Amino acid sequence: MNSNIRMIAFDMDGTLLDSQKRLPSDFIGWVKSHTNIRTVIASGRQYYTLKKDFTEIADNLIFLAENGALVISGDTVLYKNVMTKEDVIRSLEEINRLPHSGIILCGVKSAYYLDTTDQEFLINLRMYYDHHKPLKDLLSALDEDEILKIAVYFSEKRAEACYTKLTQLPSNLAKALSGDSWIDISNATVNKGSAYTALQERLSISFEDAACFGDYINDYELMQSCGESYAMKNAHPTVKDVAKHVTAYTNDEDGVMHELRTL
Repeated sequence: MNSNIRMIAFDMDGTLLDSQKRLPSDFIGWVKSHTNIRTVIASGRQYYTLKKDFTEIADNLIFLAENGALVISGDTVLYKNVMTKEDVIRSLEEINRLPHSGIILCGVKSAYYLDTTDQEFLINLRMYYDHHKPLKDLLSALDEDEILKIAVYFSEKRAEACYTKLTQLPSNLAKALSGDSWIDISNATVNKGSAYTALQERLSISFEDAACFGDYINDYELMQSCGESYAMKNAHPTVKDVAKHVTAYTNDEDGVMHELRTL
């Protein structure tokens, strides 16, 4: 890896985390010992979940959450990109045409979902959303929060099959596969890459001096947003095609750390 790197963005699932959702044993130590490099956690997960996941080093990190809809460093919101109420309502109408297990309205303050006893959905909700609130009427969330993203959970890993059927969303919105069980819907201007580019500009870090790691389709723009992009060995073929590098090892083989140890 380029020794001049000043900032690195890491996707979580399938990249930094192994299949058991565990961090590499030496990642926290690496962050603490490389304070000259800004470390960015770039994830579809909620900000509050990411902060809780990294309690020990939260002050050393920048959180690029909700696939780039919200960027926070310390207590400072560096960027947010919220959906209009009208777009949320129209999107829900379209989503409800498809067989799905649950819808989450991802707000700045919390995540909102229809009260349910579906344990599979609830387990996945709690994994990714530390702040969450059940509602009797999902649209009531629009009166108490700004909505950054709509996350739709599909059981039996049916997200990719359903992705092509979401054809009537408002034209100013975009859909993204965020793993094999999730589809995210947000403003078309939201993606990890555009948020990472804005962060580079904010911190006066050049394209060449920024790096990233990712594995799935929601990391596609991230791969294009910096000079040293790494697709994981286990990455989706589309992501491998656009990345500058492919790691020699998978996320279950400490693929990220093998590269970081060269710095």
